[in-house]
Amino acid sequence: PRHKCGNHRSCPQNYFAFKIISGAANVVGPSICFEDSILMSSVKNNIGRGLNIALVNGTTGQLLNTNTFDMYSG
Repeated sequence: PRHKCGNHRSCPQNYFAFKIISGAANVVGPSICFEDSILMSSVKNNIGRGLNIALVNGTTGQLLNTNTFDMYSG
């Protein structure tokens, strides 16, 4: 069976499913999946070098904001 975000098993009741992939240098970009919805990825063109963060409401699961913080250039 297929589980949310491609996880190996289902999450328990009242838990959110998520998967974070850090990427590999300049070859594969990072991605963030939450409840079977891609929040950040190279396809959505909303990732960047450094820390990629998605802010999600912990009660409703609603995406509030995404941002990238380039730790290299300051």
